Amino acid sequence: MFLDRILTDRLRLDRHAAGRRARRTRARRRRRSETIADECTHLNWAPHETPKESAHPNWAPHETPKESADVLQSFRDGWTGRENAVYAVYPRAGEDGAGKYAGNTGLRVDWEHRTGTLGIWLREPFWGRGYSGERARALAAFAFERLDLDVLAVTAIPENERSIRAITKYVDAMGGREEGTIRNGLADADGEVHDVRWFSVTREEYVAAADGEREIEFGDAVEFAADTRTDG
Repeated sequence: MFLDRILTDRLRLDRHAAGRRARRTRARRRRRSETIADECTHLNWAPHETPKESAHPNWAPHETPKESADVLQSFRDGWTGRENAVYAVYPRAGEDGAGKYAGNTGLRVDWEHRTGTLGIWLREPFWGRGYSGERARALAAFAFERLDLDVLAVTAIPENERSIRAITKYVDAMGGREEGTIRNGLADADGEVHDVRWFSVTREEYVAAADGEREIEFGDAVEFAADTRTDG
């Protein structure tokens, strides 16, 4: 049901698995993390869109390796329970930093309401490249074409102006709209509450805006086959 891999023109989205080895350049002598779990230690990941694609009031950097391990376990549980598909993001060949771990993205599924909700976190070197919109379009195709969902949603707090601009751009491109603001819609880890701006795209809007075009690759061959590209 969930795809192990989704490819866009510039990105490779791989299932986020703590035991999966990150690729290494043999000629490079400096230390690099060998697993995605190492890369995530002491980092934060938000289930909502984030300002500067990196911070959210409901999440803070992990204070201990155990906290990171618990988050990674939640990724695995969400995947096996078919409730949350979390992917590690890698730029493909031709991109600056090709093959490097760029961050995480995910699609949380509410099967009862046939709705998927997007989330993303990107490392700072990968900000400002339009990756957020590119992976959003890919996950929209996944949500509507493979999971048969009816609505794709994304939220952000009003203060996150950079995220609001990015979300507005790609939601408009997919034919969606901003639904409005939910007052006190989010409580952070410290108990402080925040308003939340809510955006959505329906399947009908997505199909009409796509007009038969798609920028991603997926299917059984992509889902399970090893990557034979030389994009790191």
